[in-house]
Amino acid sequence: MAAFPWHARSRNYTSEIELCRLEAIPVEFGDYHPLKPITVTESKTKKMGRKGSTSSTSSSSSSSMIDPLSSVLDGTDPLSLFAATADPVTTAANTDSTRKKHDKDDSLAVGSDFEPWSSKRGEILARYTTTEKLSINLYMSSEKGKAVTPGSAVSEKVRTRLEELDDLEEGSQKELLNLTQQDYMNRIEDLNQSLKDAWASDQKVKALKIVIQCSKLLSDTTVIQFYPSKFVLITDILDTFGKLVYERILSMCLDNRGSLPDNFTPESVNDTAKETCLNWFFKIASIRELIPRFYVEAAILKCNKFLSKTGISECLPRLTSMIRGIGDPLVAVYARAYLCRVGMEVAPHRKESLNKNFFDFLLTFKQMHGDTVQNQLVVQCVEIPLYLTLYSPAIDWILQCIAYRAPEILLTEMMERCKKLGNNALLLNSVMSAFRAEFIAARSMDFIGMIKECDESGFPKHLLFRSLGLNLAMADPPECDRLLILNEAWKVITKLKNPQDYINCAEVWVEYTCRHFTKREVNTVLGDVIKHMTPDRAFEDAYPQLQSIIQKIITYFHDFSVLFSAEKFLPFLDMFQKESVRVEVCKCIMEAFINALTLEDEKRMLASLINGFIKMVSFGRDFEQQLSFYVEARSMFCNLEPVLVQLVHSVNQLAMETRKVMKGNHSRKTAAFVRACVAFCFITIPSLTSIFARLNLYLNSGQVALANQCLSQADAFFKAAVSLVPEVPKMINIDGKMRPSEPFLLEFFCNFFSTLLIMPDHPEQGVLFLVRGLLNVIQDYTWEDNSDDKVRIYANVLHLLSAMTQETYIYHIDKVDSNDTLYGGDSKFLIEINKLCETVIAQILDHLKTLGQEETLKRQSQLALYFFNSILAHGDLRNNKLNQLSVNLWNLAQKHGFADTKTMVKTLEYIKRQSKQPEMSHFTELALRLPLQSRT
Repeated sequence: MAAFPWHARSRNYTSEIELCRLEAIPVEFGDYHPLKPITVTESKTKKMGRKGSTSSTSSSSSSSMIDPLSSVLDGTDPLSLFAATADPVTTAANTDSTRKKHDKDDSLAVGSDFEPWSSKRGEILARYTTTEKLSINLYMSSEKGKAVTPGSAVSEKVRTRLEELDDLEEGSQKELLNLTQQDYMNRIEDLNQSLKDAWASDQKVKALKIVIQCSKLLSDTTVIQFYPSKFVLITDILDTFGKLVYERILSMCLDNRGSLPDNFTPESVNDTAKETCLNWFFKIASIRELIPRFYVEAAILKCNKFLSKTGISECLPRLTSMIRGIGDPLVAVYARAYLCRVGMEVAPHRKESLNKNFFDFLLTFKQMHGDTVQNQLVVQCVEIPLYLTLYSPAIDWILQCIAYRAPEILLTEMMERCKKLGNNALLLNSVMSAFRAEFIAARSMDFIGMIKECDESGFPKHLLFRSLGLNLAMADPPECDRLLILNEAWKVITKLKNPQDYINCAEVWVEYTCRHFTKREVNTVLGDVIKHMTPDRAFEDAYPQLQSIIQKIITYFHDFSVLFSAEKFLPFLDMFQKESVRVEVCKCIMEAFINALTLEDEKRMLASLINGFIKMVSFGRDFEQQLSFYVEARSMFCNLEPVLVQLVHSVNQLAMETRKVMKGNHSRKTAAFVRACVAFCFITIPSLTSIFARLNLYLNSGQVALANQCLSQADAFFKAAVSLVPEVPKMINIDGKMRPSEPFLLEFFCNFFSTLLIMPDHPEQGVLFLVRGLLNVIQDYTWEDNSDDKVRIYANVLHLLSAMTQETYIYHIDKVDSNDTLYGGDSKFLIEINKLCETVIAQILDHLKTLGQEETLKRQSQLALYFFNSILAHGDLRNNKLNQLSVNLWNLAQKHGFADTKTMVKTLEYIKRQSKQPEMSHFTELALRLPLQSRT
């Protein structure tokens, strides 16, 4: 095969970095405010251009004009009243203080520790079901052909919009009766799809009508036990609508700078987007009924970001107050839950609005037991305990939002409010579910006292004890209260007659018992479970809970001799009489037994504890004493490999700390000390058994030596790493599983290459001695037949060699002269590099030829494109041979129909963009020589 001479592209790293920097654009703060009177501009000139675009050279404006809806609604719409109270001048004056507050509030954003609504959705739909027949009103589209001519007045457009919305309220509906729950859910899904279809076909008013219609369904409680599930289904549609509106307005903000950043301000939103956003709020303000108006505005609450920095903060209290107009307490509490839901998404820092929402709910708490509700429950034959459980999802969610990262004092306030309401069990249960387990556990006895005083008629006490037990499984109560807590809880649990209620509660408290007590107490609890679950073979309906109890016990009791000596443990296992369940339980116990601490486990645990201790030991600036400590620790723990690894890392860190203190200018004393650290590592690493631990530590220690100007020591580390590569086995043990070693070897080499760039040549070893040695090792290593990692490594060698030809390297180590300084671009040095490049290219092309069989054509295509990109990034394509090689590789990549077309299209686009730069003009001709072929 003919040799391909390599010509590396000359790089100007400084200019390349500058080209990659983001453009800095100054932000101008205007005086726009969404509540200022709207200025209507009337065009005086003839419209030109394509349909839908307008241009004007002169216009007349009137700042005294009021918003369009005022003429229709006599100035009494909510937005007009709200606008009248706003003072734009004051708002502008407060911009700085508002901005500072928002910066502070950003730290309170919702994190991954907040359980999202989506995780609760499935549980609600599964729990709140019905066999009753349901009804639904479907929107019937009626196109009335109300065309608006371009010359129509603004008020005519507004009147048309209002008339379109009135269509829904004046009979464009069809009622479907006697639907099963599944039919009802299917109809709701149809409405959701209709909303998306209407939006996609630009029928925005129709989409709004569908959302209004769905929102109205939330005022219907005729099948009350289904209401929580209905809320989930309907608010899915509202969420879809809110997202569509927000993304629509966001898309209108696109300009030549691209899309808006996540933390954009209203000042960066253009007037068209703001006008559209206002238009949506005006439309929603004209909805007559309270419930749909509330829900639809809440759904697009996030859109206030386009109008004002304080818009969301101002809307939340107003929406909270609107809920006071909802008479049905169940409907109202779910409206509050939805407001909390959108509030946590767009303004999680506005905790005062969340608190006000909840305290409003507490003021109406007695409505749940009022005559209106009682009469409704009689008609629907629903008992009060069942009715109260319908509130749980909403109250739990509201309290979760309030309690998120809340201070402990808020729990104290909530407990006081519960006491004022007579320790209402429903509310108390939600409080225990919402607040941090640590806060609840610390007040366990207080909660037990409140539970005792609860009225059990509406909400059973055992559910309250279950909620308390769940908290105590995650956090520990005061030690002095632990036994008393268990006794008080078990007094209630053991009196439960219903086996399912009993086991649901006992399962939770078993973990508390295992966590804090001995075999004796656990044995007593197991005996009580056997006593309750054996009559009438009740255990057959409780296998999941019984399995959970077994899992908890073997989690906390690692000594199986103690476990099996418990008198009630084997009789407890006898309750698993279903064969498949019994096998599963026995398998679980055996796995726990097998995984009980072996000698290796004990050594691993001890090593972890010792490493923690080693990291904590510090002698301050007495670095010599610190090193002596590490030397002594090595002699004491020489049989614990993880400790030796940690000691090498600690000594390397000590050397770098010394460099930092000396600011890179070592004295004779510190230079000797650093060499002592390097010697420690060089002596310690060979005693390790893990080959990749040795490889990575040799490399890491060599880098530390190089940073401290210990060049001969760094050279020794790197030579040791090169000589160790042939010993790397084909498979290695990773966390108890055998894995191929080649991906780890590839990662190691890439790291190694980046270090070799700045490693100066040894004066006695010849040019690029380490690189040559590494290439020989790569060539001699036995690679897997179905692997292309060898070629990928060669491509990375080519990247390294190309970087070595540059006049100035991309990075350096302070006070270490790399080869760019030593050789100064000497022609002999460059010739040696080019020879190595030719050798590497030949190896790559030979490998590509071996992949010409049918079963390896896809790999050939991938590698050809990979090598093409290497040449594109690092080669000088003004060289004819290299240019032709790149074209050949491009054609080979798509020759057999396995090309990654998407990547190749993007690559070609990149080449065309680069060709516009003066120094890359030769890419223009290259792009013309790179065809894109279809797969067929």
